[in-house]
Amino acid sequence: MSTGAEANAGVMPVRAGFGFAVEPLARWMAEHVAGFEGPLEVLQFKGGQSNPTFMLRAKSGEYVLRRKPGGQLAKGAHAIDREARVLSALGKVGFPVAQVHGLCLDESVIGSIFFVMEMVEGRIFWDASFSELPASERAAYFMEMNRVLAQLHGIDPDAVGLGDYGRSGNYFERQIGRWTKSYLADIDAGRDAVMDRLIEWLPTAIPDGDESTIVHGDFRCDNLIFHPTEPRVLAVLDWELSTLGHPLADFAYHALMYRMPPQIVAGLDGVDPTTLSLPTEAEYIAAYCANTGRTGIPNYDFYIAFNFFRMAAIFHGIKGRVARGQASSAHAADRLGAYPRLLELAQEAMDACT
Repeated sequence: MSTGAEANAGVMPVRAGFGFAVEPLARWMAEHVAGFEGPLEVLQFKGGQSNPTFMLRAKSGEYVLRRKPGGQLAKGAHAIDREARVLSALGKVGFPVAQVHGLCLDESVIGSIFFVMEMVEGRIFWDASFSELPASERAAYFMEMNRVLAQLHGIDPDAVGLGDYGRSGNYFERQIGRWTKSYLADIDAGRDAVMDRLIEWLPTAIPDGDESTIVHGDFRCDNLIFHPTEPRVLAVLDWELSTLGHPLADFAYHALMYRMPPQIVAGLDGVDPTTLSLPTEAEYIAAYCANTGRTGIPNYDFYIAFNFFRMAAIFHGIKGRVARGQASSAHAADRLGAYPRLLELAQEAMDACT
């Protein structure tokens, strides 16, 4: 789960096993992408591991291509067409996303379905402390992240044609059930007392007030392209996990950065935000409430505990795959070192509620 710029930023030649014939793609683009003019060169972004992502260079400019990975895929996974759909819908109402130029459902063109979107130039911050910036500028970037997520949660799904983009209602019951089932089924990964306690406690602690909005599912600083010099988000990336869900689950996942160890994902665990000229967690929550018209977020630690539980369940699955020799990443075993800390953080949030 490397989030560093060295591992994820920039492009490189297309890796072995990821290539495809360029000419059929160029012909498709000439027919479907307005203003396209070849010749066409294809490079691969270092990031975008789940859905392989490519830079396309042509006489008419630069583009980005996202495609399904090869091989046998789990049902519903890597839904490139869903990603193109949400980008197109949100772009029409002024939400900051890359413009989709075209979606291709014909697998014969490059071997899988794909879409082509604009190349957005700007800055991506891989460190949640925004240490690249002068201290006096960092708070503005945090507040811009906050504003953009609040903007997303304020969009009416029905009004933008996304009313059927996921199941609405009972989000926490469904998610807790899903990850509980996954955890209990993976016998090879063993059991953990904290996970067992979370499974028992979470369904009893769901706060009142069911809500359903468009949620991103992985809203982090490194999934945002900022303006080259201003604290302004130009495009939100990586919509693979987006659906209809509870906005407070989405916000709390984003706000995990205050408690998250940086070696797991961009986080500030162990750091006093004020020493970095960043808003505190309480100030950040207050800003989201102001941006969304809330008076507060009662039972906030439930949403934090839920998100750490979900993340711990994902790592538990990795543990099982490592035990069975099925882990696809050479770094999977190393990543498991974070599993105990995730459980500690989940327990801290749970204890704060009880």
